[in-house]
Amino acid sequence: MSYIPPKIWKSNNHSNNHFFNAQRAIAGARFEKKLPVGKNPLQLYSLHTPYGIKPNIILEELAEAGVVNAKYDAYSIDIGRGDQYGSDFVDINPNAKIPVLVDYSINPPVKLFESDAILQYLAEKHQKFIPTSPEKRAVCMSWLFWQAGYSPYVGGGFGHFYAFAPEPMEYPINYFTLEVKRQLDVLNKYLVDKTYFCGDEYSIADMAVWTWYGRLALGQVYGSGEFLQVDGYPHLQRWAKYIASRPAVQRATRLSLQPIP
Repeated sequence: MSYIPPKIWKSNNHSNNHFFNAQRAIAGARFEKKLPVGKNPLQLYSLHTPYGIKPNIILEELAEAGVVNAKYDAYSIDIGRGDQYGSDFVDINPNAKIPVLVDYSINPPVKLFESDAILQYLAEKHQKFIPTSPEKRAVCMSWLFWQAGYSPYVGGGFGHFYAFAPEPMEYPINYFTLEVKRQLDVLNKYLVDKTYFCGDEYSIADMAVWTWYGRLALGQVYGSGEFLQVDGYPHLQRWAKYIASRPAVQRATRLSLQPIP
């Protein structure tokens, strides 16, 4: 029987689907929970999702570039356990999503949420991985915000219905697959004659796009490489492999996150 939306939506049990059951229609902390603070100026609280890997990359790239005042401690936020709804975490991010970063080198400390905001903040603070010329900076920020706007089609759209929904549903899978393949084609055509998104300059745009689309092109997201025929995007593949070969990126994807008791 087809689903008919009621006149007024009410929350209920959604077939024991943990994605629904972890959600509530209200915001705010659910319990008191202190977050540990290490000895370094930057404190990262995250998980190795595509969003979570972005700060890992820029922090490791800053270390690779010899930036000594960007040292950090990294802690694991177990979203399955609900760590993101603890009081300290929600104080940093009212939206209760990973990743978050706190910069204790400034008084009062700077609290950051949203992965792309973290990338931009660290790049601007240390004047690394963000172009200085207005023209290239415009390109960098355009692709950074493109990724922010369109990656939800990959994660919350395609990824959810392809990999996590309680049962496969043809319409949403087809709908989001069509859009994701269009996006992959956008990137493949753009990168046909470019080493990086800003031409010859590696930037936070590459870091942000790679965590979603580069890893998707390499078959590392949702086990969907064959389904999406990612081999059909050779320029995107070339760029994705090139970024993946960077030592800092390799460290970032293997980064050990300290558990929180």
